[in-house]
Amino acid sequence: MAYTRKNQNSLSRAERRRFVDAVLRLKRRGEYDEFVRTHIDFYVSDGDDRLRVAHMTPTFLPWHRRFLLDFERALRRIDDSVTVPYWDWTKDRSPAASLWGEDLMGGNGRRSDRRVMTGPFARGNGWVVKEAVTDGDFLTRDLGRRADPLELPTRQDVAWAMAETVYDVEPWDSTSRRGFRNRLEGWTEESGSARWRNHNRVHRWVGGHMLGGASVNDPVFWLNHAFVDLLWSRWQRKRPDSAPFLPAKPPTLGDAQYQRIVARREPMPPWRTTPQDMLSHKSVYRYAE
Repeated sequence: MAYTRKNQNSLSRAERRRFVDAVLRLKRRGEYDEFVRTHIDFYVSDGDDRLRVAHMTPTFLPWHRRFLLDFERALRRIDDSVTVPYWDWTKDRSPAASLWGEDLMGGNGRRSDRRVMTGPFARGNGWVVKEAVTDGDFLTRDLGRRADPLELPTRQDVAWAMAETVYDVEPWDSTSRRGFRNRLEGWTEESGSARWRNHNRVHRWVGGHMLGGASVNDPVFWLNHAFVDLLWSRWQRKRPDSAPFLPAKPPTLGDAQYQRIVARREPMPPWRTTPQDMLSHKSVYRYAE
């Protein structure tokens, strides 16, 4: 039977506690840091001359659907009542939102070094960052980017992505001018803070560890990607006549993306799972919207 992922702002006190406890137990076991390392290893930019499956690529959405599902399964092995909640950042838009309460994600980082001092994922409560590309073993955040403020994505930003009629287009990277995938991932040709939309802007707004490949060190990563996954589900329902994933066939020898992206029925490392396998989640989970 399919289970349900809920909006974080609708969780009961007990549901919040169970989710946090499961995450902390996964961390103590060392399993959480394996997820961090996986994301670091597969965070490949389109400027790198190698295979991209996690970012700046058509598989951004199916890869993270599988990644999120693996994490959720790990949590449910600890407590089968737990599911990953989602954060609707078009509604819960400030550091005062319940999301940042001490019983869920904890609060902002302090001004001096962005170190998170409150909540279950503060260093003082045992959340030690072990896999990172920066110094320090404590979680960092800079909600809203205090020195150069920006806002979270709006409903209009989401509508801009949802209006796309095709899943993705050539050149299948961060420079693709059309396509739902890139509009939701959030790369644009604009300058300044307008450079980032939707998913990317959320990472920028949270700041700290959420800025790079080690973003999984901040558990809010999962709540962001659960909402991204929900938006993909909505787009799939809205566009039933569109190709659910492109490209359907891999680029051929001589193409700039040859062996750098994955086609619909090719495996997405580190799994044998293909994008086709990830096009529907209805038999596993659903969203309470």
